Amino acid sequence: MSRTQDELAAADAHSAHNYHPLPVVVASAEGAWMTDVEGRRYLDMLAGYSALNFGHGNRRLLDAAKAQLERVTLTSRAFQHDRFAEFCGQLAELCGKDMVLPMNTGAEAVETAVKTARKWGYEVKGVPDGHAKIVVAANNFHGRTTTIVSFSTDHEARDHYGPYTPGFEIVPYGDLTAMEAAVTENTVAVLIEPIQGEAGVLVPPDGYLRGVRELTARRNVLFMADEIQSGLGRTGRTFACEHEGVVPDVYILGKALGGGVVPVSAVVADRDVLGVFRPGEHGSTFGGNPLACAVALEVIAMLRTGEYQQRATELGEHLHAELGMLVGGGAVETVRGRGLWAGVDIVPSHGTGREISERLMARRVLVKDTHGSTIRIAPPLVITKEDLDWGLEQLRAVLSEG
Repeated sequence: MSRTQDELAAADAHSAHNYHPLPVVVASAEGAWMTDVEGRRYLDMLAGYSALNFGHGNRRLLDAAKAQLERVTLTSRAFQHDRFAEFCGQLAELCGKDMVLPMNTGAEAVETAVKTARKWGYEVKGVPDGHAKIVVAANNFHGRTTTIVSFSTDHEARDHYGPYTPGFEIVPYGDLTAMEAAVTENTVAVLIEPIQGEAGVLVPPDGYLRGVRELTARRNVLFMADEIQSGLGRTGRTFACEHEGVVPDVYILGKALGGGVVPVSAVVADRDVLGVFRPGEHGSTFGGNPLACAVALEVIAMLRTGEYQQRATELGEHLHAELGMLVGGGAVETVRGRGLWAGVDIVPSHGTGREISERLMARRVLVKDTHGSTIRIAPPLVITKEDLDWGLEQLRAVLSEG
């Protein structure tokens, strides 16, 4: 057996089978490239679902992490540390908000946002206790906790985890009429992804986000934008909501905020929203730890340059132009996306998304399938145009195989 086979067999024997990864075992990585245990190099066209927006082994982020590792990594929030105030202040400023509530994972941030909306609804809006409703969109992906899967429409994520948490109303994504009908006097928030990532990089109709903003403002409802995948440069703007000139009440952030180095997430809002929390009412041992703050501060500094947003814009235009030429050629049905992020629907006769991903892996390109016939393309924002073109060349070759 090869070393790859040995590693895969060992993992299969001793880990829960909650993932079905491609049969590649990564040993090292740099920039947009990963190297497996056999020494083979692969172009990373997934970037950890946007967690690696700034590439593997980014020197600025590693240096920030190493410097902090030598000082202090964790105090818990039982004590203050000297990176916390700066992190909260810088992230609040980046978002144009007052306050930050730091957590670790994206799912934790979504759970925190749900708690925030309910508490705000009871203490500020005046909704009767226990009656708060949150409107969400079908085909959403906000995480995998029991509360979050309670409002999922993905059977793989949801089935056999009941009883489910009440308090959520599901409406079709992109349908403002349905959303308006779902909002009642007990609605405390609308929670949506500005672009649905797991669903296949679904971009809503023009004007949808503006319509959500107008509706929520008019009905005294919080607009909570899950920018965990779409935010922090991926779409060519710092936040995907910016494409429609929209500022939500609450930003939910994660993934790229930790630079692919450590898990960092946060809920960011103004004082009249996050100010509902008092000591002891919510927390996390690792949330806002010194190491996380140090790395996230460097991420914020990098985003302030605008370099990564510009790269996502320019390379994204090139990506979508190249992918667009594949539509109608018999192998690709549809291409969607924004910035350096695309969902590609494969004609079923050419193979499932998994099969296309496996064929690309054989050509040293790594992508991820979703929902049967769709593959997602989301390389690190540091990828070169030459490497991006090489990856697209491999995709065209795979699709021409039939």
